[in-house]
Amino acid sequence: MTAAIELVEVSARDGLQNETVLLSTDQKIALIQRSLAAGFRRIEVASFVHPRRVPQMADAEAVCAGLPLLEGATTIGLVLNRRGAERALLTRVDELGAVASASDGFGIANQGRTSDETVEDAIGIVELARSSGRRAQVTISVAFGCPFDGEVPSDRVAAIARRLAGAGPVEIALGDTIGVATPADVAPTLAAVRAAAPGLPIRCHFHDTRNTAVANGWTALQHGAATLDGAIGGIGGCPFAPGATGNVASEDLLYMLGRAGVATGIDLDAVIATAQWLSEAMGRSLPGRVSRAPAFPGRPV
Repeated sequence: MTAAIELVEVSARDGLQNETVLLSTDQKIALIQRSLAAGFRRIEVASFVHPRRVPQMADAEAVCAGLPLLEGATTIGLVLNRRGAERALLTRVDELGAVASASDGFGIANQGRTSDETVEDAIGIVELARSSGRRAQVTISVAFGCPFDGEVPSDRVAAIARRLAGAGPVEIALGDTIGVATPADVAPTLAAVRAAAPGLPIRCHFHDTRNTAVANGWTALQHGAATLDGAIGGIGGCPFAPGATGNVASEDLLYMLGRAGVATGIDLDAVIATAQWLSEAMGRSLPGRVSRAPAFPGRPV
């Protein structure tokens, strides 16, 4: 098991895309700036999708234009097709995040494409990004289960990873889009993907729908994941996946990792303060637990 792990902060994109409260462009920029100040160095900042489909991301270009330039930080823009990729490439985002669905049901609901078609789309996005001098990575969505098609076999996920690896993304992520995974699912799927795409870093993206996301993150760390996603406050979900609720809270992951002596380079207290700020901005209590718990003496930050 590694003594350090990278965390990607996704609250400004995956966190906000399923929320009924629409933050202003300035509030989104403030959330990203707070994340940078806390120590995150890879941050999802926007999604380049049609505003009628995801109105929460209608100001993607404005958010990107308002971000500070910070050496050593990587901004990520989610794109689902070539049109989205072309929009993202007109901004200052450093990295494009493509999505390949592990199931036909979710691929059609989310992207209007079959699973195989989303894989081909993702490969095209990676190639376009590389030819434009940008980084690109791919998330395999519903990698642990689909709200429409049910169980997703790990060999199906591995086969997709093998095809994607040939395009040369900087990493492949496994997305538990509807929060059905348990540690017993994470270990074999991660092993299958690592065998199918040897040497390629694996990122894991867990939703906490069934209260398993922190345990899943720990299991992924133990089985070779290089990166974990989290959202400050535990906000988020997918508007096209019935029953999908928030991402694992970044502060909950940080508390667990810090107590275990795993380095992240991120200030837990700053993340807690940001979760409390975000709760006020959204006008409700957020799902993250650590930001609502009393400080524990000697808590690592």
